[in-house]
Amino acid sequence: MLTDAFGRTIDYLRVSVTTRCNLNCVYCGKQDCEKKDAELTVAQIETLVRAFARCGIKKVRVTGGEPLVRSDIREIVAAIAHTPGIETLGLTTNGVLLAPLAKTLFDAGLQSVNISLDSTDGSTYRHLTGADVLQRVLEGIDEARLIGLSPIKLNAVLMKGVNADGAGALVSLAKNAPIDVRFIELMPFSVPGESDALRVTGDELLRQFPFLTPLPTEETETARYYTAPGYLGRIGFISPVSHKFCERCNRVRLLANGSVRLCLAADETYDLTAFLHDEAALEKEIRRLILKKPAAHLFGSSAPKHGLNRTGG
Repeated sequence: MLTDAFGRTIDYLRVSVTTRCNLNCVYCGKQDCEKKDAELTVAQIETLVRAFARCGIKKVRVTGGEPLVRSDIREIVAAIAHTPGIETLGLTTNGVLLAPLAKTLFDAGLQSVNISLDSTDGSTYRHLTGADVLQRVLEGIDEARLIGLSPIKLNAVLMKGVNADGAGALVSLAKNAPIDVRFIELMPFSVPGESDALRVTGDELLRQFPFLTPLPTEETETARYYTAPGYLGRIGFISPVSHKFCERCNRVRLLANGSVRLCLAADETYDLTAFLHDEAALEKEIRRLILKKPAAHLFGSSAPKHGLNRTGG
């Protein structure tokens, strides 16, 4: 078991495999999204995940940047899926490249997928992401359902005056399909102070949709889930700014360059690549670093200096 200094069990690892992204979303920091920084090889990722698993990690989510831009993403998924101790394997993607790759990744061991979808309106989507690819994303969602990836979660970040008026259309996606639509509060990764004015909180959305009723939530779940009569899916609210859930945080992040970030909001990282040749030392270093995990994030008092594409979400 992997436990931090505050008694939290850490059993969830988010593995960023690249900082590159084929979109340029307005809220993630917009930091050279197409630039290729250092990326771990498949073998290095396998070694690191194996060490984390031996320490107690049971759940892995592959992230980016956009993980599907890596030509060896199938090999990465297969390596992680076959690591002893890893029980669940998901992937977070913008969905643009998902349709042609979903079956291959499912066959390699991928179980679930989170897909970013901030609007169902083509022009709004293009404004938010810088690309006219909404139809390709919708095709990716359909293909994920068809081949049996589960759960499928659609993540939306709403901003006042930008895409907040599309919340109803997003909510309706969970009515006729067994998918989760989750609204994530805007976090301060762009212009300092800008996020506060644009942020749409979960509480504001709940007032907008009074027909939603709460569902039981797992202790380590970041989202508060709701449903409604006749809905096949769920509506979730992830509110890291207005409703901190740091006391039940169970995750750490492995960055694309082999460093660890212990908190999404923290700028500090710790390089693990020097330990790749000695797995016993690597496990020892992982356990040492976990004790440095902070009690809570500092959103609200400071803004991170790194963008989301360099964090893994």
